[in-house]
Amino acid sequence: MDDDVSLLDAISRLLRSHSLHARTFGSAEAFLPALVAGLPTCVIFDMHMPGRTGLELLQHLRANGFQIPAIIITANPNPRLRERCVAAGASAFLTKPFDDTLLLAAIEQATGSAGEST
Repeated sequence: MDDDVSLLDAISRLLRSHSLHARTFGSAEAFLPALVAGLPTCVIFDMHMPGRTGLELLQHLRANGFQIPAIIITANPNPRLRERCVAAGASAFLTKPFDDTLLLAAIEQATGSAGEST
């Protein structure tokens, strides 16, 4: 999830090129109703989105019993923010710009395997 459409498209293309299914959303509010259709294997949130932040969305998911592996991406390399995200249950915290292989490795580590849906 990100409000930057070009980044959403780039991540989606990257994941599909590695046989990973990807759905994109521009905000937490657009994502939450999609959970009724089934839980994703992993989610990637931007820290700063319209409405809820990535951290707020992660906290909401955890408070409601959703244990989906989550990767938070941000342009803000603040170590305290990283600590808060990891403490809230983020599987990874990546700073933009990040290398494609780093994102793919974070997904593999978060899900415990490669080639599954995101």
